[in-house]
Amino acid sequence: MPLHVSQHPLVAHKLAILRDRTTEPKKFRELVRELTWLLGYEAMADLAVRPERIETPLEPMTAASLEPKVGLIPILRAGLGMVDAMLELLPTAEVWHIGLYRDERTLKPVEYYNKLPDAATVQVCLILDPMLATGGSAAATVDILTQWGAARVKQVSLIAAPEGVATLSTAHPDIDIHVAALDSHLNERGYIVPGLGDAGDRQFGTFAGPESVPGHGPDDETAEVVRRLQRDLKS
Repeated sequence: MPLHVSQHPLVAHKLAILRDRTTEPKKFRELVRELTWLLGYEAMADLAVRPERIETPLEPMTAASLEPKVGLIPILRAGLGMVDAMLELLPTAEVWHIGLYRDERTLKPVEYYNKLPDAATVQVCLILDPMLATGGSAAATVDILTQWGAARVKQVSLIAAPEGVATLSTAHPDIDIHVAALDSHLNERGYIVPGLGDAGDRQFGTFAGPESVPGHGPDDETAEVVRRLQRDLKS
């Protein structure tokens, strides 16, 4: 299974602060950026390079230049907080936006925005989404990108649930998944446990009261979807 869980102590340290319910939105956004930088560094360790002739102040030499063109695909809205860090690593990367939301009753992804050009303009795509929960949105995004013509796709998330990893790996076994942590499970509302809550709400300060608390008030249909995912994972 192409799952890569970071073992870096700085990743673990920053993730602990990110999870803390008392971490305010400004600090939360800063930590998302810092963790993305560290995960992006690891996720791109296997990209190909080509020789390029340059001149240092002392003499000419053959250096290395990144071979593939890279595209960043943030999943709206939470993925937006990961873009700037990736652009610091890859200033020439293209950024394309795909909008998916998770139907709260069925947990299925619904596409509402797609600004990809007609044909692929990059060879490697990095999907940026802080949470890999059910895996439905990730699998749907990979479907879109492969149909677009992307030769290689990687998923970069801060936290993943086993159910989401299983869904994505089953649908697309060739996709590398890079995360800071693999958590325990999904609860009946499809939130990652122990997780960190809703990454979008915590980045943008849009907490809407008790009804938006992760785990509050599951409806029967949503609970059954999560139970089915968990049964499939165990089997």
